[in-house]
Amino acid sequence: MTEFQDTAVLGAGVIGASWTALFLAAGKNVCVFDVSDSVEDDVQAYIDAAWPTLVEIGLAVEGRRGELSFASTPEEAVAGADFVQENVPERLPLKLDLYRRIEPHLKLTAVVASSASGLMVKEMQAGWANPARFILGHPFNPPHLVPLVEVLGNERTDPAALAEAERFYAQVGKVTIRVNKEVPGHVANRLQAALWREAIHLVNEGVASVEDVDTAVWAGPGLRWGAMGPHMLFSLGAGAGGLAEFCNRYADSFHRWWDDLGTPRITPEVAEKLGHGVADEAKGRGVEALGSTRDALIVAHLKAVKDLRG
Repeated sequence: MTEFQDTAVLGAGVIGASWTALFLAAGKNVCVFDVSDSVEDDVQAYIDAAWPTLVEIGLAVEGRRGELSFASTPEEAVAGADFVQENVPERLPLKLDLYRRIEPHLKLTAVVASSASGLMVKEMQAGWANPARFILGHPFNPPHLVPLVEVLGNERTDPAALAEAERFYAQVGKVTIRVNKEVPGHVANRLQAALWREAIHLVNEGVASVEDVDTAVWAGPGLRWGAMGPHMLFSLGAGAGGLAEFCNRYADSFHRWWDDLGTPRITPEVAEKLGHGVADEAKGRGVEALGSTRDALIVAHLKAVKDLRG
């Protein structure tokens, strides 16, 4: 059984650097490739910034850190790797060329996972002579902090590769879901898109400001969503009757709401309006300060629920 001790990260932007920090924290050796001339300094700076957080949430343990190295070519990076996380920009020709280059240099047992959010597995498989060990392993940004990974293959994928990827991700502290049918955006992005579509509609229609719509999420259902998903929460909302009783009680209300939901488009005018609203909500705080607040809140939540979830 593969222990996935040696890993490779291809593409070391924000996502790739975050994966690198996480893999090192789990005791994995990581070889990084990126076309940037400053990749070594950039990745090391990211790791240094992320490490205290990884310690705080229990993913980085003293004495367990893996070894970090850098390769001048993707072929060199993947040679000997048990697991490869690919994060190059989402331009299909670029990804296909990369896959053609690395395939002859991979171990037969290696799993290659793409972080792609907008491309389909069936599209990316065109870069492989044999795509059996290639899967989707889609994270949420930043991967070292947000646990979710969406795992997906299709009829050309070796089922063992999916199971092995799930085992690897569990070793580095991730929570995986299996996407059984390929659709654009996978699962979580579609859920985000549905919520944001209605959030934009409410702002466009003058129902509430950008700030108040955001507040309605984090101070309301967002608190519950951080604990459980909508099906379980609604089931609890009906007491002993469960979800069947909830549907019996509230189906008509939900049908009425669904029929009235908006279908906005993100035009330049809409984007400008939303941007002004976000600026008002920020109240002068810059991107770095807001990002730090976001990360601190996520860390606090993760620490709070760790013991309860086990």
